[in-house]
Amino acid sequence: MNSSPPRTQAVHTLEVARVFLRLGLTSFGGPIAHVGYFHREFVQKRRWLDEQHFGQLLALCQVLPGPASSQLGFSIGLLRAGWTGAMVAFLAFTLPSALLMFAFAEASDRLAGPWGQATIHGLKLVAVAVVAQGVWGMARSLCPDRPRALLAAAALALLALNSGVWMQLSIVAGGAALGPWVCRHIEARPGETFALRYGRRTGTFFLMTYATLLAIAFVATPFLTSLGQAAGAFYRTGALVFGGGHVVLPLLQQAIVDPGWIAPDRFLAGYGAAQAIPGPMFTLSAYLGRALHGGQGGALGAIVSLLSIFLPGLLMVSGALPFWRTLASKTQAVRMLAGVNAAVVGLLGFALYDPVWVSAIHGNRDLAIAVVAFVGLIAGRWPSLLAVGWCVATSMLCTWLGM
Repeated sequence: MNSSPPRTQAVHTLEVARVFLRLGLTSFGGPIAHVGYFHREFVQKRRWLDEQHFGQLLALCQVLPGPASSQLGFSIGLLRAGWTGAMVAFLAFTLPSALLMFAFAEASDRLAGPWGQATIHGLKLVAVAVVAQGVWGMARSLCPDRPRALLAAAALALLALNSGVWMQLSIVAGGAALGPWVCRHIEARPGETFALRYGRRTGTFFLMTYATLLAIAFVATPFLTSLGQAAGAFYRTGALVFGGGHVVLPLLQQAIVDPGWIAPDRFLAGYGAAQAIPGPMFTLSAYLGRALHGGQGGALGAIVSLLSIFLPGLLMVSGALPFWRTLASKTQAVRMLAGVNAAVVGLLGFALYDPVWVSAIHGNRDLAIAVVAFVGLIAGRWPSLLAVGWCVATSMLCTWLGM
């Protein structure tokens, strides 16, 4: 990694804050697009990282549970300006979209009329197009050969039989178990370690904290208050979602919608709104936390939900960084992770059908609107805001025409 010029810690931290706040305000397009923004900003423009170290960070964040783009930004801030830089990077990148999602939750209470419902339905159609784009992109990058494509198809078929959360976790575990055989053509590419300011002992502490909190979220949650139960549900989701971004959708549905904490239509409206704003998609949790239990979550619910869903991913990447060189040098481990990624594609493919497609597509008109948005995103390279504008405007036009 390129060394930084000899400046004070405060200057480095302010620099990190300024750059990540601008990215948090302008990084539209979801986690895949965020990687492009980060590469251009930190490798090509500022040269905080070289290609090799950026690629190593990206690979680590992609295979760990949690929001990959937020973990990548957190790690870049950590390498640049220590723990203060890491926290500043996370807050600056996350806060703009979290505030926007909270504001949407406040406004959604007033969207009961026909125009409000048309807007919400348009956002649900956006979710169809964007999740389909995510399936397409991840399938191309994570399943580039027949063995991994077959593994993804098998995961999709199993979910069609049983889509429960334990089946989802079993599929991820199965991908890891089958990876060394299915992906036996993949070889490891060892690289240099990072110049971290802490070692394996501290990394172990973070990993143990992650595991302890996860155990508490599973065992103690039923005995907690409603807000504590919500914190446990969001922590479990953030701790167990592989692939980040769109893949969080089915786990959030299991954790939040199925217990009746939020209505399915409102859940998908928030997911659609998350496509229209910059920053990480996990800030959907601020919207859901505000809307919990008929809107009784409020600001405190939004804050608790937001921190709970991000915390496990940040703990995991902090704990894994000191061990990454050893892990990346072992071919069997790399093959296991490739198997997990292939299984995640199947998980995302099923999420496209249920709940996204089932809840949003009610006829040929809806299908046509979503297909145009999808083609625009894939072939026309539409920015996500244009897709949002198309779906919402067309939905409102159809309402006005009585279609």
